[in-house]
Amino acid sequence: MVMFLDVAQTARWIRTRGVEHLLRGLVDYLEHDFSRWEHFDKTPRVASHTPFGVIELMPTSDGTEYAYKYVNGHPSNPARGYQTVTAYGALADVHNGYPTFLSEMTLLTALRTAATSALAARLLARPDAEVLALVGAGSQAEFQALGMRAVLGVERLRVFDVDPLAVAKVVGNLVPLGFEVEVCPDAATAARGADVVTTCTADKALATVLRDADVRAGVHLNAIGGDCPGKTELDPAILDRAAVFVEYPPQTRVEGEIQARPDHPVTELAAVVAGTAPGRTSADQITLFDSVGFAVEDFSVLRFARDQVRGTDLVTELDLVAAPADPKDLFALVAPVPDAAVASPRVLAG
Repeated sequence: MVMFLDVAQTARWIRTRGVEHLLRGLVDYLEHDFSRWEHFDKTPRVASHTPFGVIELMPTSDGTEYAYKYVNGHPSNPARGYQTVTAYGALADVHNGYPTFLSEMTLLTALRTAATSALAARLLARPDAEVLALVGAGSQAEFQALGMRAVLGVERLRVFDVDPLAVAKVVGNLVPLGFEVEVCPDAATAARGADVVTTCTADKALATVLRDADVRAGVHLNAIGGDCPGKTELDPAILDRAAVFVEYPPQTRVEGEIQARPDHPVTELAAVVAGTAPGRTSADQITLFDSVGFAVEDFSVLRFARDQVRGTDLVTELDLVAAPADPKDLFALVAPVPDAAVASPRVLAG
């Protein structure tokens, strides 16, 4: 039997435990897995691009467990009544190849993206960071804010989105949770005075959501909206001023902000976690986490969710793996049931 965590039970788990509590725990799992980066199979995700959007598979393994995620990205979906991003994924036992845990990953991806951003900010932002700018107020915005508060203690927000209804959503969701939210007329105003700036927009375009002039010295940028070829958010001139940190360079150079600067030097975030590379080196330095999302992060959140919900009533069991009594006799599961009134056929020896 395979453990299964569906959407309703994932939502109940998150509501019961609290988003910030879970994000702090997930950051620990991410940090652990990033610290053993060399143990993972790493490959850029497999993407199928169409005029409607992209569908991707994201696999990895640490030699003991295997994980994959199926995820889509369809920027035009909200206008048609669908979510931009949905996902599901699984863990499997490398020893025998059997799946062990199957889960929705739309909510889990929101948690893992926010936790990864928070981990990067803890490593790269100035220690005195107090203000977060959210450029983009879509589905990820609240999770990003809660992640920064859980890890950095940030409670002051500056928010901008081209959609006023999205901004109103963020205000309505976060003010009751104790955040101080300032609605800004444009991205430049939102970034002005912020210590950490998170850009998270959905349009599949080589966009300039944040201009070079909008970014002051000492800021940490989490650029998490550019996540496929032909999709960016930052003025390329920002890259020329920033120390750039990435998850997996072969994937980020194709999908991230640095697709605009193919030869720009980068540092893997895992090296900063492991202490083999420096993070921020001065108070005035601009640091940029060019995040496109990587399979190891999905591995981390699947393990975290599995470990948290195992043995609870949140989990159901799926009969997903055929298991005949004789491992070599799969046909036994579908063979006709013998009729007692019919004589058994004889097997003749040659």
